[in-house]
Amino acid sequence: MERIDTTDAPPPRGHYSQAIVHNGLVFVSGQLPIDGDGEIMNRAPAADQARAVMLNIEKILQAAGSGLDRLLQVTIYVTDIDFWPEVNQAYIEVMGDSKPARAVIPVRELHHGVVLEAQAIAAT
Repeated sequence: MERIDTTDAPPPRGHYSQAIVHNGLVFVSGQLPIDGDGEIMNRAPAADQARAVMLNIEKILQAAGSGLDRLLQVTIYVTDIDFWPEVNQAYIEVMGDSKPARAVIPVRELHHGVVLEAQAIAAT
């Protein structure tokens, strides 16, 4: 088992790792929309938040020797399903041809007032 810790993505703000690699799989912890300066993007449009989340996942995957093209499954938690068209469009832009299995789960609220969080599983 290997812990992934890259300075290219936001550091954990709690007692967890950005990702764990085990048996050829990368398990990426839930990522909030945090920009490169470490600012929580809770006032940004949902599409911008989605792009930030997916780009942070990409950076963590790269640090683990993987990439978006190796994603197996993505789970997205969204606070309002009305944001979904905007979030989905940003997701498509970042993901390109990669189409992993995906679940979208509406939730009441998320930490720091953000509108989405995503976690992922990829192959190494």
